Amino acid sequence: MAKLNVKLVKSLNGRLQKHKDTAAALGLRKIGDATVQPDNAATRGKIALIGYLLEVTEEK
Repeated sequence: MAKLNVKLVKSLNGRLQKHKDTAAALGLRKIGDATVQPDNAATRGKIALIGYLLEVTEEK
């Protein structure tokens, strides 16, 4: 199964609570935090919601 490397590159300050909660669900709390997530529909939906805060790369 493919994996996605998700990194928070912009601050969560002043963002909608729903966006903060989505970042927390991905395991991201502060700028520079990175996690590896499975490439599935649920993860893609979370990334689509807060993609403007993230840097996403595919892991091999």
